[in-house]
Amino acid sequence: MPDEPRDENARDAALAELQGIRQSIDNIDAALIHLLAERFKFTQKVGRLKADQGLPAADPAREQRQIARLRALAVDADLDPAFAEKWFNFVVAEVIHHHERIASDAT
Repeated sequence: MPDEPRDENARDAALAELQGIRQSIDNIDAALIHLLAERFKFTQKVGRLKADQGLPAADPAREQRQIARLRALAVDADLDPAFAEKWFNFVVAEVIHHHERIASDAT
């Protein structure tokens, strides 16, 4: 039984550490949301410019360059490059959808 207080103290310390780590994760999540919002503000501008000039919503050559660039950045950051590519493809699909909607509204 003398080990119980030590185990309880260790558990309390672990729970406090867990709470601190989770707070850091929550802060990063909030920053990511704000960064995505900023990114989409710029892609909306791109969409309006493309619509005004009759340019296509998608730019496959740029997308391929971006994928290569982001995969390399992911490797440097010790992040799975396949995950980085999946994230980028998800975001680009949404951007293209926005661009198509902007172009449709412009006609």
